[in-house]
Amino acid sequence: MAAHESADDSVYYQWQDRNLILNCRLQPKAAQDEFAEVTEGRIKIRITAPPVDGKANKHLIKFLAKQFKVPQDRVEIMSGDNSRQKRVLITDPQVLPAALQLSRTADSAAARKTRT
Repeated sequence: MAAHESADDSVYYQWQDRNLILNCRLQPKAAQDEFAEVTEGRIKIRITAPPVDGKANKHLIKFLAKQFKVPQDRVEIMSGDNSRQKRVLITDPQVLPAALQLSRTADSAAARKTRT
């Protein structure tokens, strides 16, 4: 069973047509903004903003918009507004950051396997 869990740990994103959904764990008040390791099916994202008055969420949106080269209004926190665990929707990302090693094709193949 542990082998299945570790295989699932790497799946922290999914595609819905041209839109990307990220499962992430936020680490506020970090030394710098960056993507970190993947654990428990979530990508850790470190940001410098503190978790007060929505500052961390605003900073997360700004960081992701810059990384994916989209306007900030195309980044939406779907769930987890008041939690470190979040689901974030990025509408039609223009760039896939190399640090994330995202793939449109591998995910599509995995999605087809689960449907059959």
